[in-house]
Amino acid sequence: MKLINIGFGNLVSDERIISIALPESAPVKRIAQEAREKGMLIDATYGRKTKSVIVMDSEHVVLSALSPDAIATRYGSYVDAEEDI
Repeated sequence: MKLINIGFGNLVSDERIISIALPESAPVKRIAQEAREKGMLIDATYGRKTKSVIVMDSEHVVLSALSPDAIATRYGSYVDAEEDI
């Protein structure tokens, strides 16, 4: 297990991530709104614009100010490093 920095010192477990999506589409907005209503939304943006929505296997939804590409790069660099071992 590795923790991935999603911005501003916030970390999520790489094994728990299901999806990293852009927040502009209606389905992703609906997922975030439903998570907010259930108390399962974690806002890790520190007041900045939401650039990615991370869906976890625990049904939590995490909002991040980092782009999905930046998070995927951080996640991917770990996966590549594991394959080299």
